[in-house]
Amino acid sequence: MTDLLKLTSLCQNLECEYILNAPMKEYTTFQIGGPCDVLVRPYDERQIALLVQFCAANGIRWQVIGNGSNLLVPDGGVSGVVIQMGPNFSYIRRSLHPGELICAAGASLSAAAAFAQREGLTGLEFGWGIPGNLGGALFMNAGAYGGEMKDVVVSAEYVDQMGNARSIEAAEMQLGYRRSVFSDKEWCITKVKLQLRAGDPEKIRETMEELMARRKEKQPLEYPSAGSVFKRPQGNYAGALIEQCGLKGRRIGGAQVSEKHAGFIVNTGGASSREVTQLIREIQNTVEEQTGYRLECELRQL
Repeated sequence: MTDLLKLTSLCQNLECEYILNAPMKEYTTFQIGGPCDVLVRPYDERQIALLVQFCAANGIRWQVIGNGSNLLVPDGGVSGVVIQMGPNFSYIRRSLHPGELICAAGASLSAAAAFAQREGLTGLEFGWGIPGNLGGALFMNAGAYGGEMKDVVVSAEYVDQMGNARSIEAAEMQLGYRRSVFSDKEWCITKVKLQLRAGDPEKIRETMEELMARRKEKQPLEYPSAGSVFKRPQGNYAGALIEQCGLKGRRIGGAQVSEKHAGFIVNTGGASSREVTQLIREIQNTVEEQTGYRLECELRQL
């Protein structure tokens, strides 16, 4: 019996949901990517720990995804195991501590923002409309409109590369612009603790609606994408530089620099990972040649 067959047997014994040869384009907001060997959807931390322990013991490559935003999957697919922290792992609840939320890493950031609004808690409005989950948001210290995860996170729990359950405080997370300690580790975030403040639910709702209106006005939400492609360069803005270089609307196959916001690459239909990668390189080279800025891609590539 091969190691992957043994893994599927483990999933069956754990009553853990899994899919063989899962088409990754169905699990990313870009709607791009070939199949992975096995996609697993765990229900709890114990299942994750046992899965990671098995992979570590048998030399099987494993990776974690959430909602599949900010992610570019190769056309040829992904070898090994993809652990999806999604709907099966998405609880959000208040703790006994005032203003504190306990969130499973698979809960969407938008769902957490909506939960906070209903509970009269402010501080997470920036997350409304961000198409990622709590684990992914913490992984890259996601933020928008003046707020970011480092403003609200207290601690997190995770499974390390050997399958050990551990915890970490915010001060140890090395949270910076679009990065964290998790960015450099083979860890699976399982739970995130947030600290918010009491606020007026109606005012919180109004702020969320205002931010969503700004997103719809400025971002190409009508097309599949992975969000903003490049990190903000010091002293400038990626979208402005790309537009300045005449690349707005530039297309390679089905991949196109958005005509609404040049910081986005959109899938206009049938785009491949190769086409997106070619377009990213063309943008980087052109912007560097014309402006001196070397744009850094912020998309995670499996």
